[in-house]
Amino acid sequence: MTTLGQRDRRPEALGSLSVLPDETICVLLEYLAPRDIAHLACVSSVMYILCNEEPFWMSLCLRRAKGPLDYKGSWKKTTLHLEGVAPENDAYKKPLHFDGFNSLYLYKRFYRCNTSLDGFSFDDGNVERRRDISLDEFSKEYDAKKPVLLSGLADSWPASNTWTIDQLVEKYGEVPFRISQRSPNKISMKFKDYISYMKLQRDEDPLYVFDDKFGDAAPELLKDYSVPHLFQEDWFEILDKESRPPYRWLIVGPERSGASWHVDPALTSAWNTLLCGRKRWALYPPGKVPLGVTVHVNEDDGDVSIDTPSSLQWWLDYYPLLADEDKPIECTLLAGETIYVPSGWWHCILNLEPTVAVTQNFVNKENFGYVCLDMAPGYHHKGVCRAGLLALDDGNSEDSENETHDEDDNTLSYSDLTRKEKRTRMNGGTDTEKHKEDANGVSKRYNMWKNGFSYDIDFLASFLDKERDHYNFPWSMGNSVGQREMRAWLSKLWVLKPEMRELIWKGACIALNAEKWLRCLEEVCTFHNLPSVTEEEKLPVGTGSNPVYLFSDYAIKLFVEGGLEQSMYGLGTELEFYDILGRADSPLKSHIPDVLASGILFFENGSYKVVPWDGKRIPDIISSSNVDFDASMLNSEFPFGIWNKTLREHRNQGKPAPDSFGTLSSHVWPYIITKRCKGKIFAQLRDDLTWNDAQNLASFLGQQLRNLHLLPYPPVTCPELLNVNAVHEELNIPAEWKVFVDALSQKKKDVPSRLENWGNPIPRALMNSIDEYIPDEFFVDLLNVFKDTNGGDEIKPCTWIHSDVMDDNIHMEPYADDSVDGQHNSWRPSHILDFSDLSIGDPIYDLIPIYLDVFRGDTDLFKKLLESYGLPLIRSRSPENVTTKLTDSSSTRKKVLRPSYRTMCYCILHEENVLGAMFSIWDELRTAESWEQVEQTVWNLLNNY
Repeated sequence: MTTLGQRDRRPEALGSLSVLPDETICVLLEYLAPRDIAHLACVSSVMYILCNEEPFWMSLCLRRAKGPLDYKGSWKKTTLHLEGVAPENDAYKKPLHFDGFNSLYLYKRFYRCNTSLDGFSFDDGNVERRRDISLDEFSKEYDAKKPVLLSGLADSWPASNTWTIDQLVEKYGEVPFRISQRSPNKISMKFKDYISYMKLQRDEDPLYVFDDKFGDAAPELLKDYSVPHLFQEDWFEILDKESRPPYRWLIVGPERSGASWHVDPALTSAWNTLLCGRKRWALYPPGKVPLGVTVHVNEDDGDVSIDTPSSLQWWLDYYPLLADEDKPIECTLLAGETIYVPSGWWHCILNLEPTVAVTQNFVNKENFGYVCLDMAPGYHHKGVCRAGLLALDDGNSEDSENETHDEDDNTLSYSDLTRKEKRTRMNGGTDTEKHKEDANGVSKRYNMWKNGFSYDIDFLASFLDKERDHYNFPWSMGNSVGQREMRAWLSKLWVLKPEMRELIWKGACIALNAEKWLRCLEEVCTFHNLPSVTEEEKLPVGTGSNPVYLFSDYAIKLFVEGGLEQSMYGLGTELEFYDILGRADSPLKSHIPDVLASGILFFENGSYKVVPWDGKRIPDIISSSNVDFDASMLNSEFPFGIWNKTLREHRNQGKPAPDSFGTLSSHVWPYIITKRCKGKIFAQLRDDLTWNDAQNLASFLGQQLRNLHLLPYPPVTCPELLNVNAVHEELNIPAEWKVFVDALSQKKKDVPSRLENWGNPIPRALMNSIDEYIPDEFFVDLLNVFKDTNGGDEIKPCTWIHSDVMDDNIHMEPYADDSVDGQHNSWRPSHILDFSDLSIGDPIYDLIPIYLDVFRGDTDLFKKLLESYGLPLIRSRSPENVTTKLTDSSSTRKKVLRPSYRTMCYCILHEENVLGAMFSIWDELRTAESWEQVEQTVWNLLNNY
């Protein structure tokens, strides 16, 4: 602290940086490497102080840490340990002390690190308390309506007596549990190490155990408690373990730790039972954003993120600013008590002492509509669900004229307001303003969420953007389940809960726009004189990317994903493929559903119209638009066939292609009708197949891949593709191979950002060595392998690639009449489905989804497939010549001839998250030190073929 007569050392010690607030300087320091920070600490006394703050080193450490964390007594020591800096005798000297320096920012951090919460529970709270409540009472009074604190639900649990800190560490000390903190990295600690940290730490926002996989790490814990009778209805239970979003957590934390303000994912409801300690809870109703919190809603995909102070910081810095009538609903939860949090309610939790708790989220008939709404594409409704009418800019709220709509970063973020203005605008008043009370004695501003805002599903659904639908707009990364899982969930509910179909249909209309697609289906059926769809059949089925309907003997797919242009190329390529398949009389033809009709459905002048289309011309509804078509399209037998589709992708160089059909995209839909296959898709049968059935499936897939890869494809006719401008101009190689490799080289440019966005548990060392593993010469060497040196008529190196042979695109049929209770228990593969994603390239590409998704890494099944496939995986045009040339060539060129290396490169460059699948199947990959190690673990088997 600076006292009278002491000089202020800050200007001299910081120089030009003294104009910056201490908070800004600390943020900037976090971008430096630890060694640079160590050097900077020697520059001046103030830099020494700033560079040795424990909260600063904690943030630095957590950004670098991955996997198991070993706390070394301080965050600086832990960080240096991660960096490989050995603790020499004089490495950690006693800290230096300087006078003449005053920082309110650092003082507040110091206070939060050292404050005691012994007397923080200063009242009984105002959350309703109930004991011995019946399910009927709970449903009528509280379910999806308001919070309630419940006593007695855990009285019979073994956990009530055994879930103490000491007993848990004695039994599960060696078990690693996941840790929650403000870092994107997934960090775990052995429980004994975490408890050691918990006792040593003086952090302002301490780490706490928040593990959704604790049942896998320590299965015995699941036997210590049971879901209370009030919450046993959970519609997510019908999803299998891999598809179900995280829903239960073990929570262990020290004093001052907790969860900052948030709304639970997918607008689910939750119950939280405390087994030891005390927790302070604060809650606000839906739409009432707490003071100090800012909600960001991405306008493209609707993803919601929240800027919020830590739990402790909010209680210390923001809570005292609230007028009594604006304070949250509060309570102190004691050991043995359970709190229920309804859908959409904001809540914040602060541990007043070391605590152990268990919590679960759930979906039932009361909150099902909200969950479906949260899965719907768009942003207005997601903002309204969390921030009420403050999320709008249309004058619906009394303060809407004060809100700003930030166009630069596509978020409702209030980012151009100062911090004080953000607090004021988000909470409807100044920090110290005493609001006038209305006739009921309740703050009018506090109840703003009621004035015109209703947390009613019909009201909230009115903010949906009807032009956006589940199939052709971006899927939010923040959604609890993926698109495929969402559709599968609704389909299963439709079958398993016929008594709830009215509610399920309403949810499907919200999430999938199901009513619109059903109307489209009915128009197609009417045009082709097909039977009407029954009640059982009116919901789209499967987990694909487009609405698919199964009814009577027919299957109809509407092409909508990605907009009209992508849909036209999807169906056009598929029709071209079927035409070639028929002319070649390939055996594959017997294992693809018969095509009965195809066409274009469009909405014009208030009515739907249907025109047939076989892919061999540009439909009038398209040609009459203001789109200029290339000569290559006008002269092609199939204008939307494979090479024109490839040209479109090449022009966009891996980026999402704009839809050049403009307004047509919202009311024109291609479709295809095929004969319905009898039986079920493999995804529905995975757990029911015998080992013999699984081996038959592997053989079948090998045979059909062989038939696919031997099928001829049309020659490249697009001039632009014949002259691809890449690193391989001088090589005399097939044009299709140049196109394939050029696409790969484009994908490599954004690999790091793509992998980071997917959030895979890939070790940092691997992320940093991608360029070393796939150098730029990889693409030249890949082409050299297929250089035509003799001019002979060799086997073509490229093939058709299905690219999507996954568990939902393989159809199985019962093949024996052996049954148990009338159910067949023997199945054989019959058909491969969905050829709309066809491309031309290296046949190895087709092995990736089969091995990872269909076989889930089973090497025996993979061997069976490769034996049945029977073709060499590396097919150079002049193998003996290439072998000779490689004697003194680069190591990369030699590696290119290794199938495992080629496949691993394709996995890294893949547009889908195949690395995520690999790292979830093989846990040992999470500690891999090189890509070579990953390659050998997963793909080494290929080198025998």
